[in-house]
Amino acid sequence: MLTKPTPETLAPTAAGRLSYWLPSLLALLSAGLLWLGWPVHPSGLALVLLVAWVPYLRLEQLLTQQGASGWKVFRYTYLCLVLWNAFTTYWVSYSTLGGGITAVVCNALMMCAPVMAFYHTKRLAGPALGYFSLPVYWIAFEQLHLHWDLTWPWLTLGNGFAQANYLVQWYEYTGFLGGSAWMWLVNILVFGALFRRQTVAPARRWLAPVLAAALPIVVSLLIGSQYQEKGQTAEVVVVQPNVDPFLEKFSSNPNFIPYDEQLTRLIRLTEQQLTPQTKLVLWPETALEESYFEQSFEIHPKVVRLRSWLATHPGLELITGITSVQQYPSKETATATARFRDDLGFYDVSNTAVHFSSASAPVTFYHKSRLVPGVEKVPVALAKLVNNIDLGGFVGSYGSQDERTVLQSTTSALRIAPSICYESVYGDFMAEYMQNGATLIGIITNDGWWSDSPGHEQHLQYATLRAIENRRDIARSANTGISAFINQKGEIVQRTGWWVQAASRHTVHLNEELTFYARHGELIGPATQLLAVLLLGFTAVQAMRARAKHSTAL
Repeated sequence: MLTKPTPETLAPTAAGRLSYWLPSLLALLSAGLLWLGWPVHPSGLALVLLVAWVPYLRLEQLLTQQGASGWKVFRYTYLCLVLWNAFTTYWVSYSTLGGGITAVVCNALMMCAPVMAFYHTKRLAGPALGYFSLPVYWIAFEQLHLHWDLTWPWLTLGNGFAQANYLVQWYEYTGFLGGSAWMWLVNILVFGALFRRQTVAPARRWLAPVLAAALPIVVSLLIGSQYQEKGQTAEVVVVQPNVDPFLEKFSSNPNFIPYDEQLTRLIRLTEQQLTPQTKLVLWPETALEESYFEQSFEIHPKVVRLRSWLATHPGLELITGITSVQQYPSKETATATARFRDDLGFYDVSNTAVHFSSASAPVTFYHKSRLVPGVEKVPVALAKLVNNIDLGGFVGSYGSQDERTVLQSTTSALRIAPSICYESVYGDFMAEYMQNGATLIGIITNDGWWSDSPGHEQHLQYATLRAIENRRDIARSANTGISAFINQKGEIVQRTGWWVQAASRHTVHLNEELTFYARHGELIGPATQLLAVLLLGFTAVQAMRARAKHSTAL
């Protein structure tokens, strides 16, 4: 005989369903909070990042208490991380669908490594060492992600405070990995106050997380309120030609704008903002998109035209992006990335910035050195393979250079750190320019690959962190937006619209002083890598002891 369900008979079912879905909900909540606090949402939401990992930490705690397998913990960890990656960097797929999917899927998978290392350390060595190990493993991974062939540091946790950089003015001492450490410290302390076994009164329990969150903010506000722009001044113009990279920019595009017309547009926009005081003009990445052979650069028709135009503006200097070709006389003198063609011999193709310091002086080349994985760079072993296969076009890695070339102006105080495309995302990389004497950061980029998405906004905001770390003004020229000027406090003082032709003029300051971070470089990342090795070694010993004890018991 059927009986009518009662709340009492339904309760276990509802509780069971909640228990079943709770891990997924906690994973989704952490991913959602990380996305919500990330640029380009309102800057005040960055504070959400200080508690964004708490749901995940609760998730891991519940699974551990239930005796879940490591495989189950991994599945929910990956769910959280792949959702965060998808929510925050989905726009990569606008440039290349396969690349966007790969970036999300593979980056989330790599992020699982430090989190699972934490899980095993906590399981084998106890909670105290376990929770200490989590930020160590994570930041060690972030440091690795800044330097290996598969580098993709877009979601380095310290980047999350870029739009609210008034909270992290102390990056001039720690760099952006200091922001990663701060985020983990506060999250772990908040989690402990909420969910770990409590033996103290609530007022004392919350003292540590509140102080950990508040003190860095107070210090940052004090630093920001007292900081004044430093250095001599110079007038700079940045140009945004707004040539569609999918339809207009390249000769293979359906609505290709001839290169002569593109150059005419650049000159016309520049002329709109020039004054007799203008010292430097920035044109964007690959603004002159042809293959310029460096050995015969000066006889190229576009270069001859540029020289003629610069001669009409005495004292004006230009930095522009090009695609350059460097030829080598023999295999022995060629680089590891060089390829061979019968008509060219051994050669490198590079994404290059070229500096015209005057109408007649020799140019200086800088070759982009932080290359986009899969697009501009492939792992060495794979590069050697594809270089031996005729695929009917360009394959393998672009050329690059080891040293950070500072572009010296005829004005002694004006020394430019050239940054091409997403090189400005790398804190320690950019700091090397300041060690070499740079007084101004000049970013040239395209940013038109990602449509009207958070991608180009995040890229702009990340640059503000480089201004703070090094206390340098930034002049930023983007092909399709957003071009901007950023002061030494990381404040965007001028910006263009997105997807418009524009040119802007601003007087920048040329600071010659080195911050602690610029002088000493990245300290937190290497330190955590050393600690991570020690922790992994200790965890491995504990695992062997546990195995030996289990064998003895049997």
